[in-house]
Amino acid sequence: MCRNIRPLNNLAPPATNDEVYDAALQYVRKLAGTRSPSQANREAFDHAVEEIAHSTRHLLDALITNAPARDREIEAAKARARYEARIAAGAPR
Repeated sequence: MCRNIRPLNNLAPPATNDEVYDAALQYVRKLAGTRSPSQANREAFDHAVEEIAHSTRHLLDALITNAPARDREIEAAKARARYEARIAAGAPR
């Protein structure tokens, strides 16, 4: 759906509230089709972001896994490698 929304489950250290909020903001922006809402829609936009962030935090706190937590440094290195492979292949950024 949106490359800017990152998986937040099962990370070491766990996802912060800022990361959850940023993911919710990206999601609402994608659905609304705008980066910044008009003044008439600002309240609805902000409310949606808060609600989604709240629900996301509850989801992340409730998920159970037996897998070891993913290391953020390793995940970042994998993402960089995927990006470099896309660039080398001539794919759009």
